[in-house]
Order: sequence, then structure tokens, then C-alpha cells
Amino acid sequence: MLKHRIMLTAAIVALTLLVSCIDRENKQGRVTLTFWHSFVSSTLPALDDLISRFESEYPAIHIQAQYVPTGDALSQKLITAIQSRTAPDISWIHSDFIQQLVEADAIHPVRTFIEGPEGMTPADLEDIFPALLRAGEWRGTLYALPMEATSLALLYNRDLFRQAGLDPDHPPADWNELYEYALKMTVDRDNDGKTDQYGFYVPVFSASGPLSIWMVLQWTPFLWQAGGEFINRDQTRILFNSEAGVQALTLWKRLYDAMDFRTFSMAHDLAFFSRHLAMVMDGPWNLPRYRQLSGVDWAVAPLPTGPVKQATYLAGEELAIFKQSKHAQEAWIFVKWILQPEQQAFFSIRSGYLPVRRSVLELDSYRDHLAVDAPLRVFVEQMKHGQARETIDYNRIAINQTIAEAVEKCLAGGMEPKQALDEAAAKANRLLQP
Repeated sequence: MLKHRIMLTAAIVALTLLVSCIDRENKQGRVTLTFWHSFVSSTLPALDDLISRFESEYPAIHIQAQYVPTGDALSQKLITAIQSRTAPDISWIHSDFIQQLVEADAIHPVRTFIEGPEGMTPADLEDIFPALLRAGEWRGTLYALPMEATSLALLYNRDLFRQAGLDPDHPPADWNELYEYALKMTVDRDNDGKTDQYGFYVPVFSASGPLSIWMVLQWTPFLWQAGGEFINRDQTRILFNSEAGVQALTLWKRLYDAMDFRTFSMAHDLAFFSRHLAMVMDGPWNLPRYRQLSGVDWAVAPLPTGPVKQATYLAGEELAIFKQSKHAQEAWIFVKWILQPEQQAFFSIRSGYLPVRRSVLELDSYRDHLAVDAPLRVFVEQMKHGQARETIDYNRIAINQTIAEAVEKCLAGGMEPKQALDEAAAKANRLLQP
């Protein structure tokens, strides 16, 4: 009994202290906002600096940033949190998640804040790249705003170009050169019958694994470069199995087979760092990691042009405000602040991510930085060729899965490109309706 009394007394004291702390914080007027994100480790210092800047400007608001693994893990954690009523105030989400969150009545339409106190002007909205703004919409309603922009470019090892007799100032300009260069830089260094150096990283992952969406995102620009699209405008028919889709998947299959890429077993960044890989597609968020490389002469180039045009994707992680938040207006202040051109420029320079507003590109400080930061400059200049993935209102995640399955079946399973894409398209067409 004495033990139970002691435990009960301790619990009461702890609860009293907790309530006292909460009351003291409320009296001081400080609000804590929980912010979930999936920024990679190399970007965290930039995020911490950004939050520190915000809190110094808004001392009454504290941002409690919490890392959550990206992809399916983030989606599942959000769903669980909504059901248990422990959702964050703000979360970093992929546009593919918006359907689920809206149908769960979990997030606020952004117009609620744009047209309210501390709102935004039409000019502010027009300054955001249209592709990024559309990504935050679902069925004509805006539910999220982009925090940063991402793209895809080609990183290459200039030393390995020289060793292969290639001009390091002339990265592959088109698909033919990409194939030619990749084969020239695929080498068995010690003549033991095993490849030691691969010319190009073909991003093939398990369709059922967490990286399947990354594979789809890297294949998408090749579809566009060949003149293809994912879906028609009224969302009644899948188009990725067109001749353009077959061309794009055939290129990947040719590269995969010619380099015997099935024997490759390293992570793309580690292989590039250790000189086992000459060319790799990657995003600007990894620039801080590449800048830490010593003894490697590397550079960034635009993605090679396809048979029809030059293209890359332009996307961005979106910020959504959750209806369970008790401080939605303060959450909006944070979201709106991040979108200011000065904050966008600061975060881009520190993190490698791209800005979401066109006016950032006109800031003298940002121009001065790009003049001395060639890798980031390539990503920024390539934004004019950036495209947003076509809108698919229903079952976007499941449709992505069908594409991932087609790529895996074709490259790892040996199925012909057209057959793999036709099977995927038939399955995806059945998923188009709610």
C-alpha cells in the first residue's frame, strides 16, 4: 500500500508540474507547432537554420520538427495519426497523398488562409511556378503549397570521362550519346571477367519496395522526352504505353542489358563516390553530400535530350495544414513565411533545393550565388524544361505501382517493353475511376 501511495503521489506531482509548464507557456503566449518532414540528413542543417530564422522573427511560435521516413512510411504514419487524433499541425507531403488526406477530411483547403487574415495576394500566387501550384490541388481545390522544388539532372565523374577518351566538358547531349558514353565507361579494370565500373546508373528497384516511386519519377522524363504522356486530359485513358513509352523503356532496357547492370549491387551515391559509377541521375537535395567529396572531379549536366524534346520533372514537397491542429492560423503564418522570396533563396543556397517562386531568380543575392555555384546553376537553368506530372485524381499511388511493375518486369524479368507497358496500362485503366 505504501508503495502504491508513493507512486500515486509521484504521478500527481508530475502531472501538476506538467500542467504548470503548459500554463506558463500559454501565459507567455508561445505556441508549439509540430512539423513532420522527410528531409534527408544532408539537408537538416539548412532546415534547422531556416526554423531558427523563423523563430527569431516570430518568438511566440516554436516549431517542433520531426523526421518521418518518406514514401509509404509517411503516408501510413499520417493515416494512423489522423485516426488516433494525433496528427501534426503541418506536414511535408507528396502530392500523391492529397486524395487520401482530403477524403479523410484531414487537411484545410489553403484558400481558407489565403483569403483570410495574413493572407496572400494574387500576385504572390502567380509568382509560384504553375507546375508546383497545380501539384497542391485536388479536383480543382488547392490544399497544399510547395515548400521547395526538386528536379532531376545528370551527375558525372569528369576523371572517368577523361580515362575513356571522352571530353569532360561535353556530357551526353542526347539518348545516343548517353548510350555510347555509358558503354565506353563500363569497364572490367582487372580483366577478371567481372565489371568493376559502370557507365550509367539504371534506377531499377523492386516494384513492391519503398523506392518504387523513385524509379517511376526517374523514368518519367524519358517518357516526356520521347513526346509521351501518362494520361489524357479528361483522365479516361492511360497513355504511358504509347510508342513514346516503349521508346523510353527500350532505352533503359538497352542500357541495362548492354552493361549487364543486373550484377550491380551498390547504392547509387556510394558507387559514384567510390568511382565505380561514371554517371547517375540525382536531385539537387543531394548537392550538399556531393560537395563533401574529396578527390573526385564531378559536374552536373542537364538530362540528355530525347527524340522529341528536352525535359525533366519539376516537383516539390507540399505543406499541408491539418484540421486537428489547435493552432491552424499560426501554422499558416509559418507556411506563408517559408514562401517569402528571401527565405526561399536562403533555403535553396543552404540546402540545394530549388526555389518555388520565379522572383527568387531575380534577387541579386541569389544571382550572385549561382554565378559561383555551377552545380546548383545547372539545376536552376533546367527548370525551364521542367514539367509537372499529369494530374490523376483517383488511385494515383496504385497507378504508380503499375508503372513500377512494368519497369521491373521488363528490365529484371526480361519481358518486352511493349508487353510490360500494355499490361500495366490495362491494369491502370481499371483504376481510373473512384
